[in-house]
Amino acid sequence: MEFELPQGDFEGFIFDCDGTLADTMPLHFEAWSAALAEHDVDHLFPETRFYELGGIATSRIVTILNDEHGTDLDAIKLAQRKEAIFMERLIQMDAIESVKAFALEKASNHPVSVVSGGFKQVVLKTLDLIGMKGVFSPVITPEDVAEGCGKPHPDMFFLAAEKMGVDPAKCVVFEDGQSGIDGAHRAGMATVLIRSHRLSHSVR
Repeated sequence: MEFELPQGDFEGFIFDCDGTLADTMPLHFEAWSAALAEHDVDHLFPETRFYELGGIATSRIVTILNDEHGTDLDAIKLAQRKEAIFMERLIQMDAIESVKAFALEKASNHPVSVVSGGFKQVVLKTLDLIGMKGVFSPVITPEDVAEGCGKPHPDMFFLAAEKMGVDPAKCVVFEDGQSGIDGAHRAGMATVLIRSHRLSHSVR
């Protein structure tokens, strides 16, 4: 996978985890399908819709599905069940090597962080399994901001910049989901869109 940075003198580098550093998105979809199938509603979340909601907090996705389909699924319990199923399958995933290598290179002389819509314990385990434990500081998830202020809101990106000690305008964000791209832009940050392996191996 090849990519080019946008023009700019960047001082801080922010990476999404799933679908950007780690090729986990197919596993996440399998986990969603299995968790929803336990309630006989897996047909409500087709793969195309799953990718459209990439980067949004797990419990928030359940709320969105409830709003779209008139269901009353328990957002917290279903999100926890989905993540438990995902954790059982996590060992199957691989790193996205080109993004990983770039992040490791930048980490040698720049602040680098992760901003992810996932549960923190799952994100930390994912980073560990792809050999990136301790590389990123901070690792920001929706648990670190006010409820409802995950992607596409800019709050997590602002917090990452603050903790790195970098002006948001001097940060560039690597993302595979539109919600993350939108949140980064709202924070005044440049972006690199990582194309899902399911769709393409290109980056724009």
